[in-house]
Amino acid sequence: MTTTTALDCRYRPKHHYTAGRNWLNDPNGLVYANGTYHLFYQHNPAGNDWGNMSWGHATSTDLLHWDEQPVAISCDGQEAIFSGSAVLDVRNTSGFGTADNPPLVAVYTSAYSPASQLGGRQAQSLAYSTDDGATWTKYAGNPVLDRASADFRDPKVFRYDGDAGSYWVMVAVEATDREVVLYKSADLKTWEYLSTFGPANATGGVWECPDLFELPVDGDAENTKWVLVVNLSPGGIAGGSGGQYFIGTFDGVAFVSETTVTGGLQQDDSRMAEYGWLDWGRDYYAAVSFSNAPDGRRLMIGWMSNWQYGAATPTTGWRGAMSLVREVRLARRGGKVVLVQAAVDPFGGSPAAAYTLAGQPLDAGTTWLPSDASGDVLRIDVELEPAAAGETGLLLRCGNGEQTVLAYDSGLGVLSLDRRASGNTEFHEAFASVERVAVPLEGGRLKLEIHLDRCSVEVFAQDGLATLTDQVFPAESSTAVALFADRDGGTVVRLDVVR
Repeated sequence: MTTTTALDCRYRPKHHYTAGRNWLNDPNGLVYANGTYHLFYQHNPAGNDWGNMSWGHATSTDLLHWDEQPVAISCDGQEAIFSGSAVLDVRNTSGFGTADNPPLVAVYTSAYSPASQLGGRQAQSLAYSTDDGATWTKYAGNPVLDRASADFRDPKVFRYDGDAGSYWVMVAVEATDREVVLYKSADLKTWEYLSTFGPANATGGVWECPDLFELPVDGDAENTKWVLVVNLSPGGIAGGSGGQYFIGTFDGVAFVSETTVTGGLQQDDSRMAEYGWLDWGRDYYAAVSFSNAPDGRRLMIGWMSNWQYGAATPTTGWRGAMSLVREVRLARRGGKVVLVQAAVDPFGGSPAAAYTLAGQPLDAGTTWLPSDASGDVLRIDVELEPAAAGETGLLLRCGNGEQTVLAYDSGLGVLSLDRRASGNTEFHEAFASVERVAVPLEGGRLKLEIHLDRCSVEVFAQDGLATLTDQVFPAESSTAVALFADRDGGTVVRLDVVR
């Protein structure tokens, strides 16, 4: 990652993208073109707080090392540049490029200021680039889609080729109505209404940043499903911001969910755990996927924060980080089709472990790992056979009374991530928390892949069946790692620590 690292190195992550300076939130315009991944994002070029919303820009060839570019699309006196998407218009349907040099086209939400004739509205607009994203021109005919709404935003556009025809599809939200609205276009400029989905499942906050894509089930190209992602804030499973998903069908006109648990506006929280969640932690929001990713991969990235406290996190000169990029797949687990996720490994491939433990009985108490297994930037792969009852797990980022606790309760079948003693938690009353997700053992074993960075913990359980993502702000010296169990009978099948 190439950024200005002189600012606040204590918390600035090594493997997660941050802007060199100032505020960052939702990922936008994720697209792969001419060998380069483009990550645009909500950015305040002028300060460390939300405001002056523009599209920041970073590029990468491997999804791991990001180079910050100049601001791509800037706000002005008429509009703020809210979230959206970008596509490579290979067929030059927009006319912004040529057959030999097809344009990149950004579809973003214009949040019109009081100075504009459309003041108070949110509508969808275009900008285009014919130099691989280096410079951008706003379309003179903006906005291209206006519903005279104050909360119509976050367009995700993709190319549909199916029985209904071949055209662009836009998936956006009427945020306060908890509705996803779909449109189609031949040229990205003129849009025709298709259908509406929702409200359904989690509706405790406004709906934002939708996505819609098709995936094979267990890699079978003859058996595919469509996934509709809807982020919301508040109303997430762990409190505050969160992301949910539905699995179903899309015929080019309407998405039909096969996984809706509760229709209409949510009456209470009693069935929250039955909904499909992208992440069960506090800090994975506005996640959307890359357009045109090679080899048919579906790659997602999210803002690693939460609107409850995102404006107060204790960093200096910069604020906000992205999650690791995740590859998502559909798999049949426990008799149903679910979304599973795998991190794009920042350590790359299978590097030699700095520390390995195998076939070790886990006695009651705490077993501190040696210094070879300590650090503020680690990948920990562990497979446990927990005791039949009680809690088993790991203590992470430990030192001077600080610790982040990752525990599995065998009696409840629940994995938890406890950051109440993780370090600096006082900056906001909502930050100290415990996140939980039901995770069944497989053959009596629990498999965890844990990514630690200087201000975060990302946990992938049972080969990505469930994930937990939380920020933490410990002291630089809090780097120790331990195993623990509250009773005898467990076993460490294998543990590898990569530094």
